[in-house]
Parts: sequence; structure tokens; C-alpha cells
Amino acid sequence: MRREEKASISIMKIICVSIILILISGISVMAVNTDLKDITITLQNGYEMSTVTSKSKVSDILSENNIILDENQKTIPDLDSEISSGDTIKITDKSYNEVQIAKISEEGIETSLNQLLENYAPITEKIVVEQVVIPYETVTKNTTGTSTDTTNKVVQEGKDGLKEVTYKVKYQNDVEIEKSVISEVVVQEPVNKIVQVQKKVTSRSSTLPRTSSASTTGGTVYKITAYCPCSKCCGKTNGRTASGTQATAGRTVAASSKFAFGTKLNIGGHIYTVEDRGGAINGNKIDIFVNSHAEALAWGVRYLNVSVVN
Repeated sequence: MRREEKASISIMKIICVSIILILISGISVMAVNTDLKDITITLQNGYEMSTVTSKSKVSDILSENNIILDENQKTIPDLDSEISSGDTIKITDKSYNEVQIAKISEEGIETSLNQLLENYAPITEKIVVEQVVIPYETVTKNTTGTSTDTTNKVVQEGKDGLKEVTYKVKYQNDVEIEKSVISEVVVQEPVNKIVQVQKKVTSRSSTLPRTSSASTTGGTVYKITAYCPCSKCCGKTNGRTASGTQATAGRTVAASSKFAFGTKLNIGGHIYTVEDRGGAINGNKIDIFVNSHAEALAWGVRYLNVSVVN
């Protein structure tokens, strides 16, 4: 009898311990089930995945699902945020900004539907082409050296240019919030205004090679340069012109073939004769003969009115 009683007691102990273990396991399972959360993760490409987790920190949930962010990606909410069951973790580009639709103040003020619509306004983009003026520049040519008795003469009027600029413009609530240039195309180049600073004409001007008292026909602004009988200017040193005459300072000029040899030109108030040609002398350009290379350099470039003397 004693052996049977001892065996019965042992069985009872085993049953009690088993019941206790079952109760403890059930409590643990209930606790674990209580902490599990249903979380949705939205990837940058729009793919959504659902997961069940006991973790609440965004970074821990991503790590648990083997998701690693690129350096240009971020999460909404941020990695250090704590989330609850039913929340969504959104992975997006760092340049993305969420629009705050509306907020309820701590005092509990409600936001109306109209206010919501006003605050949530989509951003629209438009391509706009505008014509923009290109201002002309004023170029001053000083032909007087160190003289102080001067006057200004406009030898070419300036004219503004024009270009077409293509913009990308962003609007929100019909208000321009951003404007960036896409391309520019010049429709018309500007024409510079040329002002020549020259000596005032006095009665002593009769000492110049020839006067401009002779009658003239027409008048056009030409680019006037100077040359001498050296090899740098002419490639030869004999001073012989293309017409066969001996080049003479104050008389000889090189001009394009539209002026016949012997044509008299009034250049800035002095009379010259076309006796020479030049490879670089074309269009509205004339070369005046001077005695030395130093004089040619000192002359520089001038813009003068030129007319044919009848």
C-alpha cells in the first residue's frame, strides 16, 4: 500500500508541475502576441510589403527585414521614430518633402474642408518662352592723343539685340514659386554704339594735307587703319603701290576694288587718293599710308566717315 501511495503522489507532482509550465507558457505567448505589430513598408518604387514585428523603432524594423537605405534615401517617419501597429514606413528620396495639409492645435480648433483644400495645393509646371532684350554697349574711340580740346561724334548708333529664353516655371495656387532657365537663343545680335573723340576743327585745319571743301557724294562709316612701307605691313620695302605710283603719306590709301585707282576719298575731312590694294582690305575697311611703322601703330583703329569726292 505504501508503494502505491508513493507512486500516486509522484504522479500528482508531475501533473502539477506540467500544469504550472503550461500556464507559464500561455502567459508568455499572450505577452508576445500583445507586443506584435502589423507594419506596412512602402519602397521607393511604390511596392508595398507587410510585416509582423515586435519591434517599434523604424531602423530596427528595416534591419529585421534586411532593408538597407541608399545614401540618397530617407524614411518617413525618420529612422529613430517609434511606430505603432497599423503604421506605414515610407522609403523615399531625400529631396522629397511632404506637404502638411492641416494641423489641429492643442486647444482643439477644427480645420474646415475649405482650409484643407487651400493648404493642399498641387504644384504644376509650365514651359514658358520669353523674349529678352540684349542691351547694346557703347564703344569710345579716342583719336586725339593727349589733346584736351576735343568733341564727341557718334559714328554709329547703337541698337539693342533680342533673345528668346525658355524657362521651366513652377506654380502653386497660381503663384510662381520657382523659375529656372532651360535654354537661350539669340534672335538678333546687338549693334554697339560707336563714339569717336576727336579734335575740334579750327581755322588752322588748313595745314592738313587737303581740305574737305570739295563736293562729296554720299558718306559711310569705314574702319580706318594705317600702314607703312616696311616688310611687316607690306611684305616689301620699295614703297611701290599696286597702281604703280610711289606711296606718299597724306595722299595714298589702300581700298577695296569697289574704288577704282585714282578715286578721291574724303576721309574724316582729308582728301586721299586710292592708289593701293591689300589682301586684308575688303568691305568697309581702308588703309592710310604713313611714313613709319611707329606712326602706323600710333594711328591704331579709327572709325571715320568716308565719301567719294566728285
